Amino acid sequence: MEHVDTVVVGSGFGGSVAAYRMAEAGRSVVVLERGRAYPPGTFPRSPAEIGRAFWDPEAGLYGMFDVWSFKGFDSVVSSGLGGGSLIYANVLLRKDERWFVTDLPGGRHEEWPVSRADLDPHYDAVEKMIGTAVYPLDRPPYDHTPKAHAMQDAAAELGLHYSRPPLSISFAPSPGAEPGVGLPLAEPPYGNVHGVPRRTCRLCGECDIGCNDGAKNSLDHTYLSAAAFHGADLRTEHEVKAIRPRPGGGYEVDYVHHDVNVRKGKRPVRTIACERLVLAAGTYGTTFLLLKSRAALPGLSGALGTRFSGNGDLLTFLLKAKDRDRVRPLDASRGPVITSAIRLPDALDGAPGAGPGAYIEDGGYPSFVDWMVPGLEPDEQIVRVVKFLWQRFVEFFKDAPDTNVSAELSDLIGDGALSVSSLPLLGMGRDAADGRLELRGGRLNARWSAESSQAHYARLRKTMRAMADVLGAEYADNPIWFRKRVVTVHPLGGAPMGRHEGEGVCDAFGEVFGHPGLYIADGAAMPGPVGPNPSLTIAAMADRLSTRALEDAANRGRSTHVPPRDGARRTQDAPGTGAGPASGEAGPPGGAGNGRAYGADSGRPERDRGTSSGAAAPTSLSFTEVMKGFVTFGEGDPRAGELAEAREHIAFRLTITADDVDRFLAEPEHTARAGGGWSPPAAGAGGPSCGAGSTAWRPRARRTAA
Repeated sequence: MEHVDTVVVGSGFGGSVAAYRMAEAGRSVVVLERGRAYPPGTFPRSPAEIGRAFWDPEAGLYGMFDVWSFKGFDSVVSSGLGGGSLIYANVLLRKDERWFVTDLPGGRHEEWPVSRADLDPHYDAVEKMIGTAVYPLDRPPYDHTPKAHAMQDAAAELGLHYSRPPLSISFAPSPGAEPGVGLPLAEPPYGNVHGVPRRTCRLCGECDIGCNDGAKNSLDHTYLSAAAFHGADLRTEHEVKAIRPRPGGGYEVDYVHHDVNVRKGKRPVRTIACERLVLAAGTYGTTFLLLKSRAALPGLSGALGTRFSGNGDLLTFLLKAKDRDRVRPLDASRGPVITSAIRLPDALDGAPGAGPGAYIEDGGYPSFVDWMVPGLEPDEQIVRVVKFLWQRFVEFFKDAPDTNVSAELSDLIGDGALSVSSLPLLGMGRDAADGRLELRGGRLNARWSAESSQAHYARLRKTMRAMADVLGAEYADNPIWFRKRVVTVHPLGGAPMGRHEGEGVCDAFGEVFGHPGLYIADGAAMPGPVGPNPSLTIAAMADRLSTRALEDAANRGRSTHVPPRDGARRTQDAPGTGAGPASGEAGPPGGAGNGRAYGADSGRPERDRGTSSGAAAPTSLSFTEVMKGFVTFGEGDPRAGELAEAREHIAFRLTITADDVDRFLAEPEHTARAGGGWSPPAAGAGGPSCGAGSTAWRPRARRTAA
């Protein structure tokens, strides 16, 4: 049986980050991705290609659009090397600092096991690796992007906060260069797995159906190319079917290899073994795999399947915009899919009565020009597009009576949803994470509806209607909203993190309770909605997970196995949190090496297995406490300092180490060592620490072991 150090299931925002971090650290890594690779120029564009661009192996379809339809909502996710980054709209927003909570009945809130301060150094690492830029609206030819100006006008008129969010798009040929349309992109030092030249953004609005220019900094061009450079084995068309613990430690993974050239026939099941298994198949894929493998993974938390949400996604339309008696062009197809974001404040921000926070972003769609026969008039082009989309929708919905919205869609398209004066609006935010994913007849089923998040959706729709009024446009709900159905591209939860197994499936670092070495690195681990687009937060969580996993492996590797001499006991380094960046030792390469400690669950003591002579080595124990916050120099008011723009991160880390727990508990004179350090503001909360030395420490009162 093949055996490697790490198997990563899926290649989206969690899997690609974990694969890179593990490979860069010298681990043998295999990535199993069910979909195929899409070099620039190979994304489907013609009607015939789009007709086969869906994922359904039973029907011989191996495309990148995986469409799920449940009672109450529909969902679209991706299949392919790079996961959701192939079809997402490029936005990389950080989760708002005060939104790291889950709403509970009665207006109460429960804090997440992680905080913004925990994730900030990992946000930094991911942004640097992927490469981000805001839309250069202040210079030509980008200044001629009507939908971005319309968003600015609406926000200013309504007194809402407007921004141009960071986008994972290359507008310039190299970092720091002037932006330009269709310019050759410089290759990164790690090269590119596709070996195909890339060009800067052409402003064609095709981000959500795959960027054929390679201007989108999707994960195949960034993290996965870097992972391959460091030796990771990226295996496309490999779908994982089951997982189980391996006798003696580690895990076994069953998978099939889809040969897209052979449409029929049963695929043989193959198995690969690993020491570390990272599940990153997306919210649906990871939760489905865990549910199917539950019998093989005894002790999985009862929280499996819970805390599902759609991140508050809502799609609406502004139609027939006018400026006085003239048509106001919004031209949704010019530019990337999203250029702008309007933030609606949360009651947690100090806005009384605001309710859960939300974002509204402009939407876009492809111009479809390349689909048309040359010489067609504009009206004929639209008719051709409408007919094609209509056929696809009818085919998709014909076997789902509950979701048949033919008349509504016809009315919407007939009213000009694809015209130059129309604009889709994309809403998202903190909806209720009260859904559940479960198995029904061997298939994944979801129980969730928009009912418990009515206030969230009502607020979004009210604000969008106000935007329509400002822009002289007609407002139109998504047709399926009349059945109180939503479409989400951001499914989250199902295997949520928690402080203990009664609260979540995995801990704050993504490791599954009761199953060491099994990690969840995708949206399934979210204990609630992220609020803004969740991609960056998922990637930052995966970077943090990787730092912890590599430190665990390093601590195990530092244990000395010297045969005892003259009856002496073998020594063992503390397997807890004492060794790491806080004590002056460099962290793992890449990512954010910000130490093991992020909360009360940082120390995880292990026991030595003894020596060949039978003499037991002393059990050492180490735990770390980290206090994090902000400092604003020259400000005397704590509240004002907390909110000041000039605030900077600062952290203090204290590690207590008992080299011999038995003696520590039994002998009052036997001390433990205290050491630590602080992270100066210039270094950030996760940066290099200034050592605080160490001293002997004795507890005021002993605790007896349970």
